Amino acid sequence: MQGENVTILVVDDEPDVTELLAYTFRQQGWRVVTAHSGEEALRWLKQCSVDVAVLDITMPGMDGFELYRQMRRLPECEHTAVLFLTARSDEIDQIVGLELGADDYVVKPVSPRVLVARVSSLLRRVRSVRTETIVAPEVLRVGDIELRRASYSARIGGRELFFAKKEFELLALLAANPGRVFTREELLRLLWGEMQVVTPRTVDVHVAKIRAKLRDRAHLIETVKGVGYRFRTLVASAPATTSPSPNG
Repeated sequence: MQGENVTILVVDDEPDVTELLAYTFRQQGWRVVTAHSGEEALRWLKQCSVDVAVLDITMPGMDGFELYRQMRRLPECEHTAVLFLTARSDEIDQIVGLELGADDYVVKPVSPRVLVARVSSLLRRVRSVRTETIVAPEVLRVGDIELRRASYSARIGGRELFFAKKEFELLALLAANPGRVFTREELLRLLWGEMQVVTPRTVDVHVAKIRAKLRDRAHLIETVKGVGYRFRTLVASAPATTSPSPNG
């Protein structure tokens, strides 16, 4: 996806890497900002809107994982897609990155063409957030469940619950569309985009985690055998004005 309205943030403590990536992305007509530490990246993120952030994991001081956690607390980063770019190929690192809610994970070395393709895929997701017809409201109440999208907070039966980013988005999407059956492939497309490292099994794992946290309300997420999942139809109340479901 080419266009001058795209902004990419590249964060890596190695100047040679940031310069190479910046050059590669600018060849696509994208605006690029660079940072060599997590602290510097946060200063950028508070000043400008970023479509995709490419984060190195292994950095002195604040590493990529901690930077990601800090980013998700910033309202400015609500729709920023994140791609981890790292020389660490351990499976556990990929699992940690994806469970945190990152949108993609690429292991160095990677060809510029492949990296541009992966970032372009994330950009399509970012752009589609505002036009997606399946929406979740800013505040959604279903029975005694209250989900607040801006803060990724959930209260169920008066108790505060923590959901990881993708768990929250999955629960919010299902709850906002009660009775509608979503296939695993559809959920992957809506919430994970075109990532090559996730499979339909990923959806099952996230649903299992959500159900465990819902406890006695786990039955609200129903499995439609051979198809996918749906949220049981309940009387729900929510503000009349809705906005796109989160992705990033």
